[in-house]
Amino acid sequence: MKSLTEFVNILENSNELLRVQDFVNPEFEIAEIADRMMKQPNGGKAILFENTGTNFPVIINHFGSNSRILKALGISDFNDEGHRIEFLFKSILKPQSGIKSKLSLLLNLNSARKWFPNKKSGKGKCQEVTIMDPDLSILPVLKCWPYDGGRFFTLPLVITEDPENGIRNIGMYRMQVFNKNTTGMHWHLHKGGAAHFNKYKNTGKKMPVSVVLGGDPLLTYCATAPLPENIDEFILAGFLKGEKINLVKCITNNIYVPESSDFVIEGYIDPAEDFAKEGPFGDHTGFYSLADYYPVFHITCITHRKDAIFPATIVGIPPMEDFYLGKATEKIFLKPIQIAIAPEVLDIRLPSYGVAHNLVLVKTKTNYPGQNFKIMNALLGAGQMMFSKVIVCFNETVDLNNDLEILSTISNLEQLTKNIIIGKGPSDVLDHASYEYTFSGKMLVDAGNITQPHNETITNYNLNDGESIFLNNRIALVKKTIQNKKPFLKIIEEYSNTKNYPELKFVIYIDDLDFSAVPNLLPWYILNNIDPSHDCVIKNDILFVNASIKTLSNDNFNREWPNIVCMDEKTIEIINKKWSVLTGLENIESPSTKVKHLFKGNSAIYNK
Repeated sequence: MKSLTEFVNILENSNELLRVQDFVNPEFEIAEIADRMMKQPNGGKAILFENTGTNFPVIINHFGSNSRILKALGISDFNDEGHRIEFLFKSILKPQSGIKSKLSLLLNLNSARKWFPNKKSGKGKCQEVTIMDPDLSILPVLKCWPYDGGRFFTLPLVITEDPENGIRNIGMYRMQVFNKNTTGMHWHLHKGGAAHFNKYKNTGKKMPVSVVLGGDPLLTYCATAPLPENIDEFILAGFLKGEKINLVKCITNNIYVPESSDFVIEGYIDPAEDFAKEGPFGDHTGFYSLADYYPVFHITCITHRKDAIFPATIVGIPPMEDFYLGKATEKIFLKPIQIAIAPEVLDIRLPSYGVAHNLVLVKTKTNYPGQNFKIMNALLGAGQMMFSKVIVCFNETVDLNNDLEILSTISNLEQLTKNIIIGKGPSDVLDHASYEYTFSGKMLVDAGNITQPHNETITNYNLNDGESIFLNNRIALVKKTIQNKKPFLKIIEEYSNTKNYPELKFVIYIDDLDFSAVPNLLPWYILNNIDPSHDCVIKNDILFVNASIKTLSNDNFNREWPNIVCMDEKTIEIINKKWSVLTGLENIESPSTKVKHLFKGNSAIYNK
């Protein structure tokens, strides 16, 4: 695909685009409309906001369905690319015994040159308009949620180069607008851009950075893909596309950017400069990531196409647009996992309520005891899979896409001390429940030996002390009421008596919150709120899970706890009144109305 405009036309021709012609404010209003659309079955439609108060329209939710992701990648089935990657890996990794085989391998590798990006001379389409006195106010940058620290670029492709070897990295890091020509650069310490920045600290030089917006949608996907370190995302794009990505040199630095881009924002970061306070930001976990200090990006030039479209997304309580980007990765990169990491893996699922890292479901075919633990530990060593909080392995009879079957299978686990291992490792910067910053627990669950029929009976119990327990024979949900905020250790003591609860295997301690309107969000809430190394305890072969909000006094938790992400009542009411006029659709209830009771206080920080 040669441009984002071409992609928009493809979506419109396939009835997957909604055009909104009246003015919609990039502050909150676009986000509220997009949130309602993203949570529709199969992701709803992409939305093109044509009147943003600037010269540029905004496209959002254009990656928000399996169908649109496939169109962006230019394929009809995720397995198409999986098989191509499988052939590539097997060609490279297979031992070559004869001269004919070795020559064949050489020819295959030589043909890979067609995937390497092509550096063109002169200016490109992305440089039709050049602004040497850059002012970010000309762009329709979104402010997404009420307690965001400001307006944020949410779909930027941030391009940096290693000062030692010139290897390029393309990452997607949010950027908060500070003023007309500076933003924050929110790259986490584990990311490629941060690694380049750390090397620049030793050079005494400013670090050139260029940020790309829009262009061929395939490039945006590749910026999110979990590639091995030092693998150029433009090469992956060339491989998936089957042809070279054309690059042009920036105006004010030596970085090359895709010619198809809609916008290019050029500049630098000075490693000698103090970090600036950035955030909060309503993040993909569904909670706010709280304010912290990050490098400052200084903008020296903005270029764009004459017909530029500004791409954006919003993240928050799932499901959102980013889920479908992750789903593509889940399918496309299954083959490399099978070939290079764990051939026993039959399938992998990252459910939306696991927000990428909190839960990984794996289907395997094993032959010996402990093999699933070998597989899960191998996955923890694979790139960004290191952030996984809970990994569960099932045998080949289990349908990973059936949540009731998943729950029932887990509930039938026996010998929990044998089938569950709790350890520690790196955690995502955005994991608000980790007791230590970026270092948290991991729980590995081997559910591969469950063969008995699944029992899905639900029973309701009201205990004398007023707590409510919901059981499907073995899984209990114990609510922390206002009257009885018992310490977690007290819960363990009370319910570990197997004489009173002979079938009980799992006790989940949670705040007294109502999930009846959104039952699918209960696992999302539980997984977000646990650090397995502190909050998961096995006693008398019962697993106790503390998924309640943590405090210093009760839990020795000394970090600030974030609020969930939801829209303010004023914006919801504004969109309610003009929804049908803007969209031509029947009104869709704001998703925030179903979760606002989970929000407490008047800031991004939860008021304990």
